[in-house]
Amino acid sequence: MDEKRLQEFVGRAVDDVGAVLGGAMVVIGDKLGLYRAMVGEGPLTSRELAARTGTSERYVREWLSAQAARGYVSYDGERDGDAVFSLPEEHAVPLTDETSPACVIGAFEIALGSVYATDTIAERFRTGGGFPWGAQDQHVLGGCERFFRPGYLNHLTTDWIPALDGVEAALVAGARVADVGCGHGASTLLLACAYPASRVTGFDADPGSVEAARKRAAEAGLADRVTFEVASATTFGGAYDLVCFFDCLHDMGDPAGACAHVREHLAPGGTLMLIEPFAADDLPGNLTPVGAAYYGFSTLLCTPSSLSQDVGTALGAQAGESRLRSVVTDAGFAGLRRVAETPFNLVLEATCPNAA
Repeated sequence: MDEKRLQEFVGRAVDDVGAVLGGAMVVIGDKLGLYRAMVGEGPLTSRELAARTGTSERYVREWLSAQAARGYVSYDGERDGDAVFSLPEEHAVPLTDETSPACVIGAFEIALGSVYATDTIAERFRTGGGFPWGAQDQHVLGGCERFFRPGYLNHLTTDWIPALDGVEAALVAGARVADVGCGHGASTLLLACAYPASRVTGFDADPGSVEAARKRAAEAGLADRVTFEVASATTFGGAYDLVCFFDCLHDMGDPAGACAHVREHLAPGGTLMLIEPFAADDLPGNLTPVGAAYYGFSTLLCTPSSLSQDVGTALGAQAGESRLRSVVTDAGFAGLRRVAETPFNLVLEATCPNAA
């Protein structure tokens, strides 16, 4: 046995223990507004931060120490016998600015929520059964939207839609759009806001998510041109010029059936847009920090979700473009091309069969 290699692994494992606990610390900091209260304020003591946030100084002191140990806040020495800490500007954006593509706060929330199902998923390892998305902790449902929304906000209408063949012009002129698996409607509302001449319908199989999306549409003043309906990817109705699957195709029990259903509901010349987690086509290409996060999410969330549904294909979050192409073409589309990408997403356009 290589003793040095053993000790290096122990150090790595201890760091991972700190990371698991650190995720909970981040969610607490977000929930209580601790990070936001530190933005631009320079060095603060635990007493000062507790006073700003209406929290207990003793808890805040321990939280700040834990955050300094992880390198999320800076320890800046002492002032009158009290430790002082600051939040670097470069850390503030990822932890507080949900309009920035660098924001990662939602990833922590969905990660924390997903581990609540650890015992349940361990049992599914034995039985091979699934666990539906809607049964996950509420941190999963809310964190998923917060994780992906910054990317949609910064790229959807400026980069991704313009990269599709003729779609932006159609949306500006007035098109019919289906956002399938819309969740709480973040992507649906962005499309409706950006293209007022178009009519957008969000579909989701979870009634609670549809109810939340309808409320958000009303609050945003968009209820006149966006609607939400309870339906799955293989049961939604209507005819559409653009159908979108935002980070959800791999979660579906029957992704090929979903794509075939889209074919039946696309207007002539229509487009299917897939937004999927970024992945290479082979395992070695996914052995990265992003791949590690996505494989973890896939084990706890995506694979169980698919296995809880009919067919249970279980693509997983790291399916990759090649396998997605097989799913789409097996459903009758002429082809699939990558039109854009980010560190977290692949943006894919399915070639309409009646335009091939």
